[in-house]
Amino acid sequence: MRFVALILCAACALVFLLQSVIGTESLLLISSVKWSEPWRLLTSIFAHGSIVHLLSNLFALGLFGLILEGRIGSQKVLWLFLLSGVVINVFSPYPRSLGASGAIFAIIGALAILRPKIMVWVGGMPVPMILAAVIWLFQDIMGVFVPDGVGNLAHISGLGIGVIAGFAWRKRFGDPLFKKEDRDLELDKKLDEWEEKYMG
Repeated sequence: MRFVALILCAACALVFLLQSVIGTESLLLISSVKWSEPWRLLTSIFAHGSIVHLLSNLFALGLFGLILEGRIGSQKVLWLFLLSGVVINVFSPYPRSLGASGAIFAIIGALAILRPKIMVWVGGMPVPMILAAVIWLFQDIMGVFVPDGVGNLAHISGLGIGVIAGFAWRKRFGDPLFKKEDRDLELDKKLDEWEEKYMG
């Protein structure tokens, strides 16, 4: 399966359309009934509260999801998205919640470890992925103390899950900055070239 990030985007869009027919109440996560109605642990990931909420998440999921997919493959992105979303919902402290942002932050966290040097825009400025993740983490930590109606704890949890996954995958999928064996191979290659050039 390819382009799983776009498939997940399409699923979010379809669920949003479904919400206009059946409403949102049966799909969102409600803490008091999440164990008696466990489907909410999954459906609430794909449900969104408004078109702006949906579009902002679709943009982030499409952008970061495709980048990560190109590095680790479709299947791993799918499992990271779904498992992080469900785990976040299992431990969610919020009475009611919905949206894919927690799972998207897991993707961001993994990218911050696997591709820390790629440039992304934050506040109109290009910054490395690792710095962007730190900035967004700081914003969410501030949001915990100054509530703004955003699931800041879900974002923080997702970022943490993604970072853990990133470290688990870094030896195989990380940029050369994080892969000692790549640096060693490059050094050996340069030494061989130097010996051939200057020592016959």
